[in-house]
Amino acid sequence: WKDDIKIDHDAVEGYVAGEIDPNAGAQSGRNWGAFEIQKEVLELCPTKCMKCEGGKLAVNNKECARCMHCINVMPSALRIGKDRGCSMLVGAKAPILDGAQMGSLLVPFVKVEEPYEEIKEVVDSIWNWWMEEGKNRERLGELIKRQGFQKLLEPTGIAAVPQHVLEPGQTPYTFWKEDEVERRWDRDVNEFRRPHQR
Repeated sequence: WKDDIKIDHDAVEGYVAGEIDPNAGAQSGRNWGAFEIQKEVLELCPTKCMKCEGGKLAVNNKECARCMHCINVMPSALRIGKDRGCSMLVGAKAPILDGAQMGSLLVPFVKVEEPYEEIKEVVDSIWNWWMEEGKNRERLGELIKRQGFQKLLEPTGIAAVPQHVLEPGQTPYTFWKEDEVERRWDRDVNEFRRPHQR
């Protein structure tokens, strides 16, 4: 979903008061103690985008990573928004030596509506790139690993976004091209290396 999380404040109060079982009752049967919204929801939010003051829960939706932890713990109180779609991941694989690898996020959000043209365009561009560049028996994930994620972005026409980067400095997906750099591309390599001798 793309819009704000829907909050039922009466149900939030029900969870805090112990009237509604957290996790939809999945952990019932043992005495886990009273539900603590601070410990079980707010402190476990990866972006710390939630706060509860005066019995009212507030969510900074701009900071929300959509991990759905809060929704799983309090399903009666929280619901996903109405602007729904899907995220597209590519390159997942389960090689024997490396172990299972999750796909990389290519499209953070796309509407899922008939006739699904936006999704088909992305898939077709990936297939065409894979058929042109892939080696015999090479999976898409291996091709992305070999050529880089930026090479996948070029044929799909998708601009690089922050969601493509796992950690700053760890995923060098974007590199400058000659036509994107003003007045600095042409240089004398020997002159550049002279003060940087090894």
